[in-house]
Amino acid sequence: MTSEKTVLITGTSSGIGLAVAVAAAQAGWTSVATMRDTAKAGALLKAAAELGVTDRIRVKRLDVAEADSIAACLDEVITEHGRLDALVNNAGAARVGTLEQLSLDDVRAAMEVNFFGVVAATRAALPHLRASGGRVITVTSVGGAVGQPFNEAYCAAKFAVEGFMESLAPVAATVGVDVTVVEPGAVDSEFVANAGLDIPTLLAAAGPYAPALQAYLARTQQSFGNAQTPAEAAAPIIEALTADRPAFRVQTSAWAREFVATSLADLDGSAVQSLTRDWVR
Repeated sequence: MTSEKTVLITGTSSGIGLAVAVAAAQAGWTSVATMRDTAKAGALLKAAAELGVTDRIRVKRLDVAEADSIAACLDEVITEHGRLDALVNNAGAARVGTLEQLSLDDVRAAMEVNFFGVVAATRAALPHLRASGGRVITVTSVGGAVGQPFNEAYCAAKFAVEGFMESLAPVAATVGVDVTVVEPGAVDSEFVANAGLDIPTLLAAAGPYAPALQAYLARTQQSFGNAQTPAEAAAPIIEALTADRPAFRVQTSAWAREFVATSLADLDGSAVQSLTRDWVR
């Protein structure tokens, strides 16, 4: 057991999750870095070694879509460290395609990882966070505030997460637990690559939506050309982790703040629709 603060982070084999795990260790936390396949921990452990924080990293298996996996991981954390001070819900999966291109199973799969996985991990962690006066930090997306073409399933899940956490926050606060959502924009990571997109096949199957999809993909490739690094996106998450009174909603860049503000101030929806219609023509 340890008196050091302990944070559990989901989805740490690459990208933002990896960067958060290492940065939390640098900040003095015991960083429980979880992933579905611990054989993919090489990049994380290399980054930790380069920064001299390997002794603060604990790699564990956790699949947010498996209740038994979540329970087993949390049991190990409490047994080994005696406490849990924060949960960072980072695991997620992209899902590109419009409704006629996706099966209902595709939509359900997107919700399972991006929404229900967050709910399940948070529910399991809350008793321990109540005991420590801890916090829940959930990486959503600017796609949790602005619905984006060809991302209906993904954005639906992220909107659901934001609504869930916004509703949970005042209740959790009554028992001493802070809740924060973090909204990145484009991040230069393996997130998109891990979506397994076969663009020629997508376009061939798009039928009447092919011109719009082509325009969307061209715009998206351009936006990811100006993406944040995972470390840049992780920095506001570490600030939320260590702040005395973290904000409920945090964006990871000036661009993300401006983009999300379009939606939050858009009472009739016209501003968002005007913006996103340009992406598909």
